[in-house]
Amino acid sequence: MKFLFNFISIVMICFASCNAQNSYTSLNNADFAKTISNKNVQLVDVRTADEYSAGHLANAINIDVKETDFTQKVDSLLNKEQPVAVYCRSGRRSKQAAEILVNKGFTVFEMNTGYINYNANE
Repeated sequence: MKFLFNFISIVMICFASCNAQNSYTSLNNADFAKTISNKNVQLVDVRTADEYSAGHLANAINIDVKETDFTQKVDSLLNKEQPVAVYCRSGRRSKQAAEILVNKGFTVFEMNTGYINYNANE
């Protein structure tokens, strides 16, 4: 019985610690702007190339989260030692990208309102 209790306890601790580590920070416009003002933060626009060409935040690199080579591009273009800030049009794709990046070991900040709302508030 004691073995079963210890086993269940260890499984629950592992589950809780895995969930705690696999999260990103979702930010409002003002906090996102402060975050990306840090030169060590890698800024990534996860929209399509056409959306990026129509307008994007200064110094953002474009890695389309919907492309099949998203993770390969992330591995070749981003440094895991530096935080990453992601955004998209409305906040939906950036959340998807943030999950992928966190699971790859990145520290991630995500703009929860999207580029449209961020740009309208500038």
